[in-house]
Amino acid sequence: MDRRHFLRASLALPGALAGGCHRPGARPPLIRLTPGMAEGHALRTPQAWPAPQGVTHTGVLILGSGIAGLSAAWTLAQAGERDFLLIDGPEPNGNAASGRWDSPSGPVPHPRGAHYLPLISQESTEVRSLLHALGVIEAKPQDERPHYAERALVHSPEERILLGQEWDEGLLPEGAEHPAFAAFFAQMAVFRDARGSDGRRAFCIPRARASSDARWRQLDQHSFSHWLAQEGHHDPRLLAYLDYICRDEYGAASQTVSAWAGIHYFASRNGQAANASPGSMLTWPEGLDALAQGMRQGIPAPCQQRGWALRIQPQHRGAEVLIHDGSHTRLIRARRVICALPLRVAARLLEHPAEHGLDPACIPAQAPWLVSSFRLEGFPAETLPGPGLAWDNVIHASPGLGWVVATHQWIRQARPAHTVFTAYHALPGDPARQRAWLQQASPADLLDLAGQELFAIYGREALLARCPSIECTLRGHGMPIPTPGSLDHPGLRTAAEADGPIRFAHTDLSAYSVFEEAVWWGVRSLRGL
Repeated sequence: MDRRHFLRASLALPGALAGGCHRPGARPPLIRLTPGMAEGHALRTPQAWPAPQGVTHTGVLILGSGIAGLSAAWTLAQAGERDFLLIDGPEPNGNAASGRWDSPSGPVPHPRGAHYLPLISQESTEVRSLLHALGVIEAKPQDERPHYAERALVHSPEERILLGQEWDEGLLPEGAEHPAFAAFFAQMAVFRDARGSDGRRAFCIPRARASSDARWRQLDQHSFSHWLAQEGHHDPRLLAYLDYICRDEYGAASQTVSAWAGIHYFASRNGQAANASPGSMLTWPEGLDALAQGMRQGIPAPCQQRGWALRIQPQHRGAEVLIHDGSHTRLIRARRVICALPLRVAARLLEHPAEHGLDPACIPAQAPWLVSSFRLEGFPAETLPGPGLAWDNVIHASPGLGWVVATHQWIRQARPAHTVFTAYHALPGDPARQRAWLQQASPADLLDLAGQELFAIYGREALLARCPSIECTLRGHGMPIPTPGSLDHPGLRTAAEADGPIRFAHTDLSAYSVFEEAVWWGVRSLRGL
């Protein structure tokens, strides 16, 4: 209950003036990144691709190097396999990718997507083994309380929330002792301990290991907001807090996500640590790209190749994939193809996707996101009372999702001369319309949204005067939305169980996107090899 969340509301944010060198009217250059957009749009219209230049043969071909694809490749490599290829896709490391600002005082890595990981639940055995191999878990990886590397645990001060005109520690807008919050969290504790008739936990990660008991899964038939009303949760502060949680975790409002998904957020994770308190987080300056890069180091370089898929054609024994690497095309023939790609992309690569278990009608809606990194010369002045700058900084009554400080995890006595504040915005509402807005938005429009919260706290001109440049990453299909009915959607189940030469491995199959689910699908895609 003390994870990184705060209230959502539609009130305007009060501005707070800050110090710093002042250049009136200055607007730093805005770097607009659209990973995968051009490549994805090119697949919409059937076309004759250039003739391939050469043919490569391999045992297993993994398409996409997000966490699912990397997990599959890393698992093969750890088992001593070498007859496989990992094709990066248009954005290496997918939603875990990071950026790097080569500032005058040295490089400052920062996230372009997912940036933290809660303590790992006991059911996520594959993730615990992975983190142990990468040195994030230092001892007893499968015990109830593993020992985590101190460098990966979020350093203090961890979180703060702005309530009115004063910062407060933590991210709960009301203390857990508040009657409305206490009642809700007591109910979530019951769900967290609940088990089905099959003996499994009702809610766990990965969700495939949760109970199949219909008593719990029927919660997926209604929206979270509908369930809250039925249960008598009417306090506006609690409802706004829970709506924020849904936007932060799923990219959509509580009226959109299922009740099962809303409860799952609180009831599924039970991770603990020998050297950290419950609810602690793992993070790195570059976000989850630290783990992606760690997996890459365990995959032989010859098995990693640039490019992205244009077409998949089944063959008598395996499949043939047309790959483009930016300059030319080539064919790769494989006995097994693992599509660690968003399902919408996989469906376009296959001429008849339903023949391989993928019904395009089952693909979950995708939430668009804007991730914006403000590169700063020094730190802006903190003018409001309360705790100082934390790793995670959020504002009560804001439609944004706060900002994280890339240099927070750096171990040094004095603050660095340069830092990066990365702000997150999910764009709830109609996904297609929000994607269209992102695609057509002018630099000025993007800047207004990206800096919405930071300008309110530090002052627009004061902050921009410290900012040599801003990097905005537009993720039009940022994550699947777990709408009612997605938990047991027969189409998703069919795609997940596809057992032919073409298999699917992506968090779309879970209808929600978290690191542990991606690892699960990547490892599971190797079954029978």
